[in-house]
Amino acid sequence: MSAFVLVDTQIKNPDEYEEYKKLARPIAEKYGGNYRARGGDMEIREVDLWTPTRLVIIEFPDMAAARAFVDSEEYAPVKPLRLNNAKCTLVILDGI
Repeated sequence: MSAFVLVDTQIKNPDEYEEYKKLARPIAEKYGGNYRARGGDMEIREVDLWTPTRLVIIEFPDMAAARAFVDSEEYAPVKPLRLNNAKCTLVILDGI
C-alpha cells in the first residue's frame, strides 16, 4: 500500500533551497519515491485548522520506504538545507 511524505514549506532562502531540492530528489527516488506535487499552484477552498503555503507530496511504495527515506543516512546531511532555509511541517501518511 502506498505511503506519502507531505511537506508544507515556507521558503525563506530560495537560492539555498534550490540546492536542497537538487540533492533531495535522487535520494527520495532511491527509496522508491515519486514526486506527485512540488510547490505547484494551489487553490485553498476551506481553512479551519491549517493554512498550507507550499506543498510537496512524494509517493512511496509503503510506510517502510517513506520512513527509510526520511531517516536515511543519505538524507541526514541534506535535511539541514531544508530546515535552515525554510519553515516546514513534514508528515508521513499511510495510503489506502
